[in-house]
Amino acid sequence: MTTPHSKVRVWDLPTRVFHWALVACIIGAYVTVKLGGLWMDWHTRFGLAVLALIIFRLIWGVVGPRYARFSQFVRGPRTVLAYLRGRLSPVAGHNPLGAFSVIALLLIIGTQAGSGLFANDDVMTSGPLAYLDNAWSSRLTWLHNINEWIIIAVVALHVCAILWYRIVLKKNLVRAMVLGDMQIDATSDWPADGIKHAQDNWGVRLAALLLFAAICAAVWWLTTLAPTGDYSFM
Repeated sequence: MTTPHSKVRVWDLPTRVFHWALVACIIGAYVTVKLGGLWMDWHTRFGLAVLALIIFRLIWGVVGPRYARFSQFVRGPRTVLAYLRGRLSPVAGHNPLGAFSVIALLLIIGTQAGSGLFANDDVMTSGPLAYLDNAWSSRLTWLHNINEWIIIAVVALHVCAILWYRIVLKKNLVRAMVLGDMQIDATSDWPADGIKHAQDNWGVRLAALLLFAAICAAVWWLTTLAPTGDYSFM
């Protein structure tokens, strides 16, 4: 049961680390691609890290703790409409509208990381799978370049939504994603049986670490597939 002004663990540590690591890698990838030149090696590293993080989050969204699971927060259009009309009780974790933002970000950023595997700049940098087909490499390079603007737009909307919640609704979403806990005020709107804590023990954290290590190994393996001399970022 929750008590007045109690704290509920909503975001497990692996989910929080994923979130901030993804933020850091996206910023790093954007800065390094604008710097160009030898910084493109770092752009590739950041891109591969983003790919590993996205794959981790997709799997964690199935096997992770309560509020990290897609089944807990992804809802259909009817539920989203009811939420917008104020007909749903408050929820811990992502609300139905926020779920669309999460899925959109994962798909768009995942597309960017995936297309980057095949992209090339026709000068000195190419993805680890660009050698497979020149025509497809050209198409996915175009997609990679166009999708950058979509990412900027979606990230901007995401930041605006966070600011809206903080300034207008007085809800600090950033603090919850840093510390993992959500401040719950006891009101009649919350479920009568309280809000359950997300599982966030060392067993969960170790499982997440092992999963991410396996994903990183698989992503690194992709970089070894190109014929010698066609791809290098080390």
